[in-house]
Amino acid sequence: MDQKKRTEKAIELLHQLISIQSFSSEEDKTADSIEKWLSDFNIPFKREKNNVYAFNKHYDTNKPNLLLNSHHDTVKPNSSYTKDPYLPHVEDGKLFGLGSNDAGGCLVSLLATFTHFYDKKNLNHNIIIVASAEEESSGPNGLNSMLPLLPKIDVAIVGEPTLMQLAIAEKGLVVFDGRVSGTPSHAAHPNNDNAIYNTIEVLQWFKNYSFPKVSEVLGEVKLTVTQIKAGNQHNVVPGHVDLVIDVRVNDCYSNQEIADVLAKEAPCEMIPRSLRLNSSSIAKEHPLVQSGLALGRETYGSPTLSDQACLYCQSLKLGPGDSTRSHSADEFIYLSEIEEGVDLYIKILEGFLSNKQ
Repeated sequence: MDQKKRTEKAIELLHQLISIQSFSSEEDKTADSIEKWLSDFNIPFKREKNNVYAFNKHYDTNKPNLLLNSHHDTVKPNSSYTKDPYLPHVEDGKLFGLGSNDAGGCLVSLLATFTHFYDKKNLNHNIIIVASAEEESSGPNGLNSMLPLLPKIDVAIVGEPTLMQLAIAEKGLVVFDGRVSGTPSHAAHPNNDNAIYNTIEVLQWFKNYSFPKVSEVLGEVKLTVTQIKAGNQHNVVPGHVDLVIDVRVNDCYSNQEIADVLAKEAPCEMIPRSLRLNSSSIAKEHPLVQSGLALGRETYGSPTLSDQACLYCQSLKLGPGDSTRSHSADEFIYLSEIEEGVDLYIKILEGFLSNKQ
């Protein structure tokens, strides 16, 4: 099958995926569609819960492993949709539908790319593809649950919309629950330890605080107070104010280091919800990145989180579509972006997989 036909089949699959509701942990029907698509190409596959995965035909245990990964779960459509989120349709070259951009276009492009290389011999890496679940929720049954079942991964491409530019680093994430304490009292009486008033200085501290290490690729650590909650009736001064702080971590710090710094310096109690979503990166000198650069692609650092966070190898975020469209109303991807995505994925991997390393 030639590349044009393979790409057409990929776009047909994307239409199917859009038409099926597949919120995180509810992806069983889209997993069925991906299974059927691989079967049509006579490619054996395996399935673990809602994760579908396959190995190239000439898999060799003596070779390093390249992982191709993207996800088939979606967020719920927001209230601003003017189009049916489950009705895939094309207008002016745009394919509309929930999950079209994030990350259906990436997933089907990677699947098409995998079929191109599936039966090729003499590659310098094995290729493993995982169409994963629960990416949007960072759930327990997504790519993270697959890693113990897979051989050691040496390098990975994670399919997320990057306009097919090379995201060579991605910020990690730590969400903290903060608490500002005070003295509870009746509102009618004096109180010099009002937790809500105490929060003013705490919020100012968060607004002004910066971590000293700045990444060449990812810039500064981004610390943002995103939620605040206190009190339950008008005449009672609450004993505490609860905050939620979103911290996007650059590649100069581990999540544990961020937690240690804030535990020591922040002017309130700080409890991290999880430390597992670390930053990720790949060296600019890596042959996979160099293959992309040779094709005129550019490198950058991504502020958004993906399944890269659960990988412990060097990984590259790369895919068709535009990240700014993700989670937006009337989500879409250009058909030309998918066509370009398949073409560039194949050319980048041809340069990488044929290179003597």
